[in-house]
Parts: sequence; structure tokens; C-alpha cells
Amino acid sequence: MVFTFDFIQTPAIAAPRERAIYDKIESVSATGPYEVVFKFKEPYFNSLALAGGMAIMPRHFYQPYLKNPETFNQSKGLLLGSGPYRLLDPKGWTPDQGLVELQRNPRYWGLQPSFDRLLWKVIQNDAARLTTFRNGEIDAYGARPREYQTLLDDKKLMERTQRFEYMSPTAGYSYIGWNQRRNGKPTRFADKRVRQAMTYLTDRQRIIDEIMLGYAEVAVSPFNPRSKQHDPELDPRRFNLERAKQLLKEAGFVDRDGNGVLEGPDGKPFEFELVFFQDNEDTRRMVLFLKDLYARAGISLIPKPTEWSVMLDLINKRDFDAITLGWTSGVETDIYQIFHSKQIGAGGDNFVGYKNERLDQLIEQARGTVDEEKRMPLWQEAERIMYEDQPYTFLMRRESLVFIDERISNLEITNLGLNMGMVPVEIFVPGELQKYSQ
Repeated sequence: MVFTFDFIQTPAIAAPRERAIYDKIESVSATGPYEVVFKFKEPYFNSLALAGGMAIMPRHFYQPYLKNPETFNQSKGLLLGSGPYRLLDPKGWTPDQGLVELQRNPRYWGLQPSFDRLLWKVIQNDAARLTTFRNGEIDAYGARPREYQTLLDDKKLMERTQRFEYMSPTAGYSYIGWNQRRNGKPTRFADKRVRQAMTYLTDRQRIIDEIMLGYAEVAVSPFNPRSKQHDPELDPRRFNLERAKQLLKEAGFVDRDGNGVLEGPDGKPFEFELVFFQDNEDTRRMVLFLKDLYARAGISLIPKPTEWSVMLDLINKRDFDAITLGWTSGVETDIYQIFHSKQIGAGGDNFVGYKNERLDQLIEQARGTVDEEKRMPLWQEAERIMYEDQPYTFLMRRESLVFIDERISNLEITNLGLNMGMVPVEIFVPGELQKYSQ
């Protein structure tokens, strides 16, 4: 862990996100072969999880990259950890491989996992992924709502699978991020009235009903609505075309020439590009729906379907008007990395350029407050600020719709969701049902 921390903190290593995560840690030192001491700069409410959750980077593999950090920064295929599974050839592995085989790590420090091997198939196309699952070539499948409804009617498939519908307490949220500063200049989205108007124009309930078929809930903020961080008095803004038009007018956007398109104070039409991942059909349908919806208010949305690598480049350069993506979440969510103004700089995750001094103060106070009863009111005040400012239009939290091959036993929905990942409830395949034997 000492090496891992020092490696991440090396300025020449391109790890700004990780440095932001571990910014509360002052030092990590070894006091023996099996003991380390974490020294924090100041109190932090999630210190135990932060220290205990640091993944150990094997020194023998990563230390040579300190001599030439750029080799590490430009690499796209480094994958060696110290977990329960390992790659046979970590140096030869590349992300473009269609099949990834992980074998049980005999040197793993914890309990040995149930499975000898895990086979991961990388399938980027939704249709191909579904076909592969139907053919029995993969054992777990997270379905989109329309797929889910169709698969429920597939009798042969239902005979050999188990299905689960659940809203995980750690479910993340999707959003539209409004870029407030581009090329060094404020954008139209720097005005919170415009951002509020865009949320009023985004009929999230219709998106959930018509595209997600009801398998989602409207998101209010980064905080789970069932967590103590959430202020229960805050309700999602409902679709309100007239209120949106009023806010846009107050911000100086009116139809000056009668062509049905709003123009700003500078006379330029209100049009913008919305960047989205090109291979997600649900997102594509949502964007086309929003294009028609925004047009009713005189706003021209230009869909920009984009490859994932290009999306990352646009984010890093802050070179976009608006973007729709999603964040994962936790039982208690630390929003520093995404919404604090110190994360606006290159490499930080506040890539929409949002800044509110009072929010910064609240985030810092909440992070440094160990007492939960005192901390939660700080998070709730922070939530009220974001509710007012709308740095994102928080779209929805989706239900998980999962099919698992019937061979896999001991599956259950726990307080943290289905036990297919980090949940410490063991799953296994009985010997007589195993088909990937050595």
C-alpha cells in the first residue's frame, strides 16, 4: 500500500482522479511486513473505507514505469492487481481482446473465491450481446427495458435462467451536464436560469414511462432519495413548458424574428450539440425525444452520437456544449470529486465548470464531520443548493433487470443489491452443472 499511495501521488503519473480521491491522506507508512499506518491530513467521514478500499498495485510490475511515466500515461492495456483473480499474461493483454480469462489467484490474501476461472467477453454492440446471451455463450445479462419485456416472453430462455428486478441502494444516476465554460468563455449554460429551464423542459417522467417502460425513477440530485443525505422535502421538477419559457425570457432568450427559434442577447439562435454514447439505443431514443421536446420551446438540439474514446477526449478538453452520461453511486456519496470547484481543472471530474462557493464550503464541512447526525444536515443543504443551481439535469436512477443462468446457485438480493459482485454472499455452480471445466 505504501508503494501504491506513493505511485498515485507522483505528479508525473496521470492520475488526477485518484489523487482527488485520496487527497485527505497525508501519508502511508509501513510499520511491519503486514501492517501499514494511514495518516490523514484532517478528519474525514469515510476514512476507514478510503484506506481499506485502496487497491494494492504490485511494486514489481508498476515501479519500472516511474522511470518513464509517459509510457504508463499513454498505455491502454495495463491490468495487474492483487485481487482474487489474475491474468495469465498481464503484459500481453490489450483492451481490444474479445475474450478475457481471469484465473483464481493462489496468492490472494483472503478467502479463495468459488470459481476457478472467470471468462469475460467484450461485446460492444447491444444486438450482438443479446444474441450471445440467447445462444447460452454468456451466463449473466443486464437487459434494457424493451429487451427485458421481450425476453420475458421467451419460454425457452426463461426455462434456463433466473431473473431479478431491483433498485440497488448504490444505484447511480444518469444526467445531462451543461457545460458552463468553453474556450475560456462563459456559455449560455453559465446562467442558472437557463439550466433550470432545461430541467423544466426535460420531461423525465415521460422518458421513464415511454423509453424505460417504468423501470426507473426520476433523480433529484446525486444523493439516493432513500438515503439520509437526501432532503425529503425536495421533489423533482416536473415538466413545465411555460415556466421554462419564462426563465429563458428572463435570461434574455426570446424569438426576435418570429421564426420559432429563440435568440440570445447576442442575436445568435439557441442551439446546442448534445454529446451521447453512440451505441446506447435507449440514450439515442431519449435524445431524439428531447430534440422534439426542446423544439417546442424554440431550442434547437443537435444530436451528436460519439464513440467512447472521443467522448473522453471531449471531456478532457471541456470541448462540448452538453453531454449525457451517468455516475455510479454509494450508500453515502461524496460529491467532492464531481461538484467541488477545485475539480474544474484539467483531469478533474467537474468538467461542466460548475462553481458555487457555499457548496464548496458545505462539501468540505461534510467531509470533515465524522458525527453522522451533524453531517447529514450539511449534505442536505448542499443538495438544496444543487437543486437550485441545476449544474446537471439529473435524469433517472434505473432499476437493474438481470438474467442469470440457472446453473449459478445461491443468488439473492441483499441490502446492497444482487450478490454478483462486491456483496460478500458466496455464489457457486454445482459440480454436475459445470461446463467450463479445465
